[in-house]
Amino acid sequence: MHAGKSYKFSEFLFWTRRSVYGLVAIATTLVVLHEVAGWKWLVVPWSVVLILGTAVALMVGFKSTQTYGRTWEAQRIWSSIVSRSRVWGEMSTALARRDESTKFIYGHFAWLATLRYAMRERRAWENGDRSSNKEYGRFYEVPEKENSLEIELMKYLPAEEVAPILVAGNKAARVLTFQGRALRHSLDGGGMSVNTFMEMQRVVNDLHECQCKSEMIKNSPYPRQYAIVNAIFVRILCFILPLAMIDQFDQLNETVSGFMKGYMVWLSIPVTVVISWMFTSMDEVGESTSNPFEGGANDIPITRLCDDIELELKELLGETGIGAMQRPKNEIVM
Repeated sequence: MHAGKSYKFSEFLFWTRRSVYGLVAIATTLVVLHEVAGWKWLVVPWSVVLILGTAVALMVGFKSTQTYGRTWEAQRIWSSIVSRSRVWGEMSTALARRDESTKFIYGHFAWLATLRYAMRERRAWENGDRSSNKEYGRFYEVPEKENSLEIELMKYLPAEEVAPILVAGNKAARVLTFQGRALRHSLDGGGMSVNTFMEMQRVVNDLHECQCKSEMIKNSPYPRQYAIVNAIFVRILCFILPLAMIDQFDQLNETVSGFMKGYMVWLSIPVTVVISWMFTSMDEVGESTSNPFEGGANDIPITRLCDDIELELKELLGETGIGAMQRPKNEIVM
């Protein structure tokens, strides 16, 4: 997530420059064919572009709304995780014995680690491997790609508990299972009352629900049928738009004078590129917003949220020297 005021225009242009190169090539080729090769028939009525442009604008707007909705839902889910984590910490420190409260809270840290690592795993439909995203990825760091899950879990759990988690199909769910067993063990040993057990188990159940909701967004892409139709229509518009612009600027030759008379068609190139770039950029922004956990610059900052939770709960345990929050690199918070 970008934590600054906004992206710089130079950053955005750098990110979308490959689309600009393609648009310049298309517009220039068509103008050259019209003016140099003499293909005067290579024009399209402006009314065709108006109809297509209206349809594409509606589709791009629909995609932007839906993909932002996915990001907003992901943010809401992780806000719930933060609130339930605080409840878990307060209940652990207030209702359990000191040694058990530390075990419960550090077990929660392990769950947060396994969940965020699961959210950062790559899916086939995600955009992290696109050239533009790979290049921009050099401006920030994704902690889950720097260290392994095993190293993270070793900070919170003994080695004998880490091994079965690493081989589990759903590692985060396995950690919550261990949390439930630890609660039961505390109940059987007289470390907590039945009411306390039921209340803390209810929080574990809430965390299971939050995990399932987060996994649903991670494992359910923005519908591919809408994505491909949107991309195809945008490209069709980018090809037809120069043909309509050529006809419009060619007509301007009859009304202008001076050194540009007879050459107005060449001005259609920059105008076409700017208009087409607006559509392609909106499509790219929507696609990059559709996967809020893929490790992109517009992701939900789940790593920072987990760090915040860890700092708060360690303070509840009375631990000192727990370190300061990491500063974002180039205003990108992960």
